[in-house]
Amino acid sequence: MKKKTAGKSQFSEILLKWHDNENKREMPWKGEKDPYKIWLSEIILQQTRVEQGLAYYLRFIEKYPTIFELAAAPDMEVFKLWEGLGYYSRCRNLLHTARFIVDRFNGRFPASYDGLLELKGVGSYTAAAIASFAFELPFAVVDGNVLRVLARYFGVKDPVNETVIKEKLTALAQSLLSVSRPAAYNQAIMDFGATVCKPQNPACSNCPFQKDCTAFQGGLVDVLPVKTQKPPRKERFFLYFIISYKGMIWIRERTEKDIWRHLFEFFLVECSSKEGLEPSMMVNYMESFGWQVQSVVTHPEIFRQLLTHQEISTSFVWVTLKKKPHLPPDGKWVEQNEIGGLAFPQTIQKFLQQNKLTIKA
Repeated sequence: MKKKTAGKSQFSEILLKWHDNENKREMPWKGEKDPYKIWLSEIILQQTRVEQGLAYYLRFIEKYPTIFELAAAPDMEVFKLWEGLGYYSRCRNLLHTARFIVDRFNGRFPASYDGLLELKGVGSYTAAAIASFAFELPFAVVDGNVLRVLARYFGVKDPVNETVIKEKLTALAQSLLSVSRPAAYNQAIMDFGATVCKPQNPACSNCPFQKDCTAFQGGLVDVLPVKTQKPPRKERFFLYFIISYKGMIWIRERTEKDIWRHLFEFFLVECSSKEGLEPSMMVNYMESFGWQVQSVVTHPEIFRQLLTHQEISTSFVWVTLKKKPHLPPDGKWVEQNEIGGLAFPQTIQKFLQQNKLTIKA
């Protein structure tokens, strides 16, 4: 990894000057010193855009203003509030850590970087964020914005998402950190990457680093940072039967170690290909199950959800039965009006919202 040294000593000074005089980015957690609120915002924003996570953060703070309320909340209530954010392991870790801190530390977060790292769901980035923002400890945060700024400024042409290169950039970030103002510096470099040194159409004409930026001077702004290509997503095809019998709907909780763990779903047939989602296949499945069908409503739209390593294509069919069927023992029957209070994967929730007036026995 090639590193530029010219201008390195003044990097933090220029960045902090920009932060003090020009940084206008507003966020509700900005300048926050409460480790609970910082931790909550960081967990919500893991693998989530700020624009999407903002509303969730505000709802969580309103519902659970302190860690004690969150720790005491029923699991399903928290999952319902999280609904739509995805990556539900974050929500499980959120509850585990909240209860751990209340039980073990009487609601007080560890005030050291190493202590924060021991919390479930807290990695090096989140630990550095809490340590610097809440306790003014000198630990550099390194997210996508920071990697982009450093790669462009220092002319790093190696893939920034490779472990070895990211470790070197993390060390570089730590060497640039303002020890006297770690929170301000960390906020500044993240905001700078989000508003000036953007992934697309960066505001180079207004950049205070223009003179010393390797990417700008070398015409590499659109090239850097370099990233290795991600492997293709695995394709999966879900066919959901919403089974209705005497005003009740059959649901089950996903408990296996797969996507959407601890969320509810309807009767699922996972198909090997897209052809399995065709209406003719739905009829074949119902006949093979031996269901005594009263009415069937199929929906031609295929819902798609992109996950980190998977792409899920989903179709739905509503089936009203004359006789109660034999179904897997891990499911249960619920009143139709209870459906809205349960936490479902984003795909199912989107379908229910679009068809909320059509669930009838």
